[in-house]
Amino acid sequence: MGETNVRCSVVIRAYNEEKHIGRLLAGLLEQTVKEVEIILVDSGSTDATVAIASRYPVRILSIDSHEFTFGKSLNLGVAQAIGDYIVVSSAHVYPVYADWIERILAPFAEDEIALVYGKQRGDQATRFSEHQIFASWFPEDSVSRQEHPFCNNANAAIRRSLWKQHPYDEMLPALEDLEWATWAMKEGYFIAYSADAEVVHVHEESGAMIYNRYRREAMALKRIRPQEQFHLWDFMRFYLSNVFHDRSQAAKGKIVLREIWGILWFRFFQLWGTYRGFLLSGALTSELKSNFYYPRANGSEKIKKRSIAPIDYGSSTMKNEDG
Repeated sequence: MGETNVRCSVVIRAYNEEKHIGRLLAGLLEQTVKEVEIILVDSGSTDATVAIASRYPVRILSIDSHEFTFGKSLNLGVAQAIGDYIVVSSAHVYPVYADWIERILAPFAEDEIALVYGKQRGDQATRFSEHQIFASWFPEDSVSRQEHPFCNNANAAIRRSLWKQHPYDEMLPALEDLEWATWAMKEGYFIAYSADAEVVHVHEESGAMIYNRYRREAMALKRIRPQEQFHLWDFMRFYLSNVFHDRSQAAKGKIVLREIWGILWFRFFQLWGTYRGFLLSGALTSELKSNFYYPRANGSEKIKKRSIAPIDYGSSTMKNEDG
């Protein structure tokens, strides 16, 4: 494929993702947009991630695990990309529909749009409380011009021309997407949310991993938004409000007894990690604090009905893996 035929480049960050990378790459081959360059940035995988990716039309770049940050791995991939638009994806997501890339690129028809992020939802293995987070962060209706910089690089796209002006912050331990979006909005650009650009985001984490993920993000948030703090009182009120919300949602499905321990467990590690992270660094504005941690009234994760059928991974993935 020549450079002039490439509409966008997909940059995937991966580390030991042999369970998931094949499904994502198979889903990319099913997309309605065919003029796509795929770049995998691997940060020292010790499993079969690279071997599996090598079976697909993918450019594989490497970064030493000791040098890894989310921003640095993305900058490496984007620097090698040739598309005008960069679709950013985690290796443990996969598109639900064949028009995923088409939908996430559509808002760029407006020159003022700098970044688009798409819907995420969990799978059968996703913990109940994380389903509630996905429902809160990624609603059913698209937003053409968002009033705040919230976004998520597990499923997003940016203009490469703007990245050249402002690469991702390589010093942040997380939330390089929020820092980039904050910069773009200060420059007069807008963020869009596409509910139809939908992926399934697979998280298989222990309590320690959940704690570390949210602690890392809190440390980054403090650097990006130093105006406020996340106090012990914030931990207590957000913990109680989220547990109450999750329990109410579980009660609607008559699954409280099955889910209550997981709710208590997940929310503790999430919010205790956040509290500990803020002790190590900065602050979070009231608006962003609410968007990240406060449950919304309607927390039920729903599958939006579309006029097209979802990708059949039972056939496409196995066909490629067996071949």
